[in-house]
Amino acid sequence: MFEAVDAIDRRYESYVGFPAGDPAASQDAAAATAAYQVLLAAFPAQKTALDESYAITMAEIADPKAREAGRAIGEAAAKAALAVGGVDPAIAQQPYRPRTTPGAWVATALPGIESYMYAFHPWAIGSAEALRPPPPPPLGSARWARDYEEVRRLGGRASRERTPQQTLMARYRQAFDLTPSMRVIADQPGRTPVRNARMFALYQMAFDDAATAMIAAKFHYDFWRPITAIRNGADDGNDATAADPAWLPLLPTPNFPEYPCGHCTVAAAIAGIMDVEAPHPPGGVRVGSLAVPNSIVQTLPGWDEWARQVSDSRMYGGVHYRFSNEAGEQIGRAAARLVLEKVMRPLPAAPRKGRGR
Repeated sequence: MFEAVDAIDRRYESYVGFPAGDPAASQDAAAATAAYQVLLAAFPAQKTALDESYAITMAEIADPKAREAGRAIGEAAAKAALAVGGVDPAIAQQPYRPRTTPGAWVATALPGIESYMYAFHPWAIGSAEALRPPPPPPLGSARWARDYEEVRRLGGRASRERTPQQTLMARYRQAFDLTPSMRVIADQPGRTPVRNARMFALYQMAFDDAATAMIAAKFHYDFWRPITAIRNGADDGNDATAADPAWLPLLPTPNFPEYPCGHCTVAAAIAGIMDVEAPHPPGGVRVGSLAVPNSIVQTLPGWDEWARQVSDSRMYGGVHYRFSNEAGEQIGRAAARLVLEKVMRPLPAAPRKGRGR
C-alpha cells in the first residue's frame, strides 16, 4: 500500500524501486488494490470476502479514470512487493532438538516457534544475527540470583507480594492492541495517505526485523524458563538461589526458549518507530487488550511508558527474567533505529503533489 500511494504522491524513497506513476490516479484505488492483491495471495481461501470488500471500496471512487489509473498502479505495486521478502533459502533451518541426557525424559511438545521464523529476509537489519544480544548472566552471578529471586517472588501464581495492579498488568498486556492509537493518529488533520501508509509499513518492518532477531537469539541460547529454573534452583550452582519445587507462574509459560523476551522486543520496536512518527498522540497512547474480554481502552502518557509496562508485565506473569526483558528492549530499539535510518526515507523535496483520492 505504501508503494502504491507513494508512486502517486512521491514523498519517500521506494523500498522496492517502484517507479512514480500518474499523479492524478486515485490513491484510494491504488491502496485498496495493492492490499487486495497481497491479501488474496496470502489468504486465497478468503477470496469471496476479499472480493466483496474490494468491490465496495472501488465502487465508492466516483472518477472512473482516476480509479482505473489507481487500480493499475496498485496491481503493479502488489506484484513488486510480493517479489521481495520471504524466507531466505540460503539460511539453514535446523529442526529443534530438545536437550537432554540419553535415556532421560523431557517434555515432548515441540516449540510453538518454527525454524523458518528466523530465516526471513530482513527489511533493514542485515541478518538475524546482527542484533543478537550477549549471553544471559552466568548462573553463578549476582545478577542471575537477583533476577531469579525477583520473578520467584513477584511472578508466582501464589505470590503475596505482587499487587492487584501488577496482576492486572500481567494479564492485560499478554495480547496488546494498539489499533485505538493508530486510528487516532492516522485520522489527524494534515496527515496524507502516503504518510499513513509509510507509518504502518515502518511499524511492521521494525516489528518483523526485531522479531526475527529475537527468535534467532532464543534458539541460539536455548535458556530455561523461570518455571524450570525455580523448581531446580538447588542445581544452578548459586548459593543465593533457593529452589521452590512447587512454584508455578501466574501466566501459562510459552512453549519456546526464554531469552530474550519477545513481547519486550516488539513493544520496544513499535515504541521506537512511534516515538518519531507520533511522539504525542492526541489524548495519549490508547491501548486495548485482546487477552481480557470486554476490557476498556487504557490511556498512557507515552510510548516509552507503554513499552516499559509491557516488559514489567512479563516478569509479573512469571514467564521472563528482568535481564531477558532488557535484552529484548535493546533489540527492539536497535531494529527501529535501523529501519528509520535505512527504509523509506523522505526525499529531499517532493517534486509534485498527488491530487487523486
